[in-house]
Amino acid sequence: MAHTYDSLTVGDSFSWSRTLTMDDVRSFADVTGDDNPIHIDEDAGKASRFGHPVVHGVYVLGLASKVLGRDFPGPGSIAVSLSAKFLRPVPVGEEVTIEVKVSEKIERHGHVKMRMYAYCKGKMSLGGEAVVIPPPSDD
Repeated sequence: MAHTYDSLTVGDSFSWSRTLTMDDVRSFADVTGDDNPIHIDEDAGKASRFGHPVVHGVYVLGLASKVLGRDFPGPGSIAVSLSAKFLRPVPVGEEVTIEVKVSEKIERHGHVKMRMYAYCKGKMSLGGEAVVIPPPSDD
């Protein structure tokens, strides 16, 4: 169910989790052309400062975009802006949880400001903000 501007309240939130496999990361690398070995090669990942392959930060941000566009507010949402800081890497093979939370309603434009976070192993991996136009009401 999509949430409209009128049905959203500051503090409303939603979270979604997914385990990110090497197949997922390699598919993302194929689509984007970002085949940096630190993401897709076990040996390069092990030799890196992280000691293991890590998920592309932009892939994690893309999962936040998925939540905004498909889950909360939901289908029909339009992203106006996304900004994020990549705080910690997400190891390939780990579960990531995306959380979004309404932080402000901008009545003048009918936009909603959302805080967005990604967590892995209980620690924040990504923090940022999105401004979205929620789906219209069916009235």
